[in-house]
Amino acid sequence: RPGQSAFPVAFDTNMPGSTMFGGPTPGGFPAPGGVPFPPPSAFGAPGAYSPGGPGAYSPGGPGAYGPGGPGAYGPGGPGAVLVLDGPGGPGAYGPGGPGAYGPGGPGAYGSGGPGGFGPGGPDNVYHSEEDPPPFHENQDFDFGFDDKSVRRAFIRKVFLVLSAQLLVTFAFVAVFTFVNEVKEFVRVNTWTYFVSYAVFFVSVCVISCCGNLRRKHPWNLVALSVLTLSMSYMVGMIASFHDTDSVVMAVGITAVVCFTVVLFSLQTKYDFTSCYGVLFVCLIVLIIFGLLCIFIRNQILQIVYAGLGALLFTCFLAVDTQLLLGNKQLALSPEEYVFAALNLYTDIINIFLYILAIIGKAKG
Repeated sequence: RPGQSAFPVAFDTNMPGSTMFGGPTPGGFPAPGGVPFPPPSAFGAPGAYSPGGPGAYSPGGPGAYGPGGPGAYGPGGPGAVLVLDGPGGPGAYGPGGPGAYGPGGPGAYGSGGPGGFGPGGPDNVYHSEEDPPPFHENQDFDFGFDDKSVRRAFIRKVFLVLSAQLLVTFAFVAVFTFVNEVKEFVRVNTWTYFVSYAVFFVSVCVISCCGNLRRKHPWNLVALSVLTLSMSYMVGMIASFHDTDSVVMAVGITAVVCFTVVLFSLQTKYDFTSCYGVLFVCLIVLIIFGLLCIFIRNQILQIVYAGLGALLFTCFLAVDTQLLLGNKQLALSPEEYVFAALNLYTDIINIFLYILAIIGKAKG
């Protein structure tokens, strides 16, 4: 009404009204004409906190907090809003009341209530019955080669290991070629060649077939070191049966060919890894051709065989180099640096041996 505060009488913000702390009336609100503060006789007078007064906090009064009163907070009162765990009241928090939080009530949080969060209700929490997608179908993860820093570190490690292998091997070649005492020893004791070949064959089988071993440090490097030493001894022994000039020429040609092929394979956009199956078939044909050359002792035939072998392992070198990049059809895992170094090492050594055979046969 005009001239009246917008707030209720009991909540006037200007000053305490005369009805702010008035005496209780039925329903619990102060009566008009009340005093600002409760009178001294409030605690004990009818309507105060003592039991029995109407609107008071004692049990039994109408509108009171005790149980049983209509509109009260106790259990069972019709239209009640809050109940302190009392069972049974309609709208109360006790179990069984409609809309209550106890088990079994409709709309309750207990189990079985319709619309509740417990099991069995029509509006239960959603539980997916589908399995998660398989790991190999997830395309949102990076598996090593998507990161350029990981790929570069992998390539750097492979070429570092390969450089150490080639350094050891050609050091053996230099000793077996330029030291006459060693050259005479290996020419007399040819059985050492077969021993080193057996060690090499076992090492290759272990590294190629045992994936856990070639990924486990330091056993992978130990197996690779044994393979490198046995291969170096065989290559040095073969070089000791050739002239020094032929060995030096073969080393130079091998270095130029391998450097050119590796550099071209790293820069070209052509995918050589797609030809891996064809090269494998060509390798089987070359092995059969080599068995034929053992029984047919013809110098021209042996030169052709050596030339085809050098060409084939040059192609293998290009393929094995692109396996390191990770952006081609086939790729190696970043953990397979020992296996990658082994592939490149055997390719280079075979190229060297075939070129040395061509030069040796050409010189008679």
